[in-house]
Amino acid sequence: MTSIRRRTALLAVLAAPFAARAADYPTRPIRLIVPYAPGGGADAVARIIARLAGDSMGQSIVVENKGGAGSIVGTDLVAKASPDGYTLLLGQSGPISINPAVYKKLPYDPVTELAPVTMTNSYPYVLVINPKLGASTLKEFVALAKERAGAFNYGTTGVGAANHLMSELFCAKAGVRMTHIPYRGTALAVADCVSGQVTMVFGDPVSVLPHVNSGSLRAIAVSSPQRSPVMPTVPTMVESGYPDVEAVAWHGIFVPAQTPQDIVDKLNREVVKALSNPEIKDLLSKQAMSPVGSTQADFAAFLKKDIATWKDVAALAKVSVE
Repeated sequence: MTSIRRRTALLAVLAAPFAARAADYPTRPIRLIVPYAPGGGADAVARIIARLAGDSMGQSIVVENKGGAGSIVGTDLVAKASPDGYTLLLGQSGPISINPAVYKKLPYDPVTELAPVTMTNSYPYVLVINPKLGASTLKEFVALAKERAGAFNYGTTGVGAANHLMSELFCAKAGVRMTHIPYRGTALAVADCVSGQVTMVFGDPVSVLPHVNSGSLRAIAVSSPQRSPVMPTVPTMVESGYPDVEAVAWHGIFVPAQTPQDIVDKLNREVVKALSNPEIKDLLSKQAMSPVGSTQADFAAFLKKDIATWKDVAALAKVSVE
């Protein structure tokens, strides 16, 4: 009996610092790692969340850009960080859901080494084509692609990127053959689609909307389950007859696995509150993104499905990266 009491007392002593840390958190500045270069959409989202949530919690949240190796560097940094709530990650579908599907080896495991806090925002992939093709709908475009078998191509941001997998999935489901042309960024692929050198691109709304609005590109479908609020006249892939070609891009906050649940809960509350602020809603709207602010459980359930989906897509497309 004495032995049991001693073990119980020892466990209580060991747990005490964690309990106190969770109750007082945060007592010093927090790092928010963005695994991309400064200036992009993810960086803008991170900085406004950091400011609003930091002000609410009474501590600075410092954004640090740790780009490199397809977002692997920054993601791995957080996965290996101390689980104390002072190192956060602005994760995205690429490093969390897609990289495990296409990379044969990763230094981190997003399922076992990272814990989701909340999804911050989401947006669809938009299928755009050059208007000179003469197709006004996805059905017409597929008919043209079949008629000119092997003559069409598609631009992406690189082998294993989300729009590469989306394009391969679409081609497989539509029964068409196209040539893959990888670029160093979405803007370059979109520019060549405008000039007619590329037949189609699955782009993000922010990159393609100016060209769609000017008439230099035609949006014929979005990949989200529902139509996008920024382009409500564009049908979904599901509406167009391709229910299996469905996916969304997203951002979300993560912490290292084993972070105390009290801290995770507090971060969830503060980030969700920040996402309800009109300022961040306006910022996201300008970038054609939709704020989310999910519970931890809902985000975890979404991630489980998203990771499985991209694994299936990568296998179907036979895409892998060393």
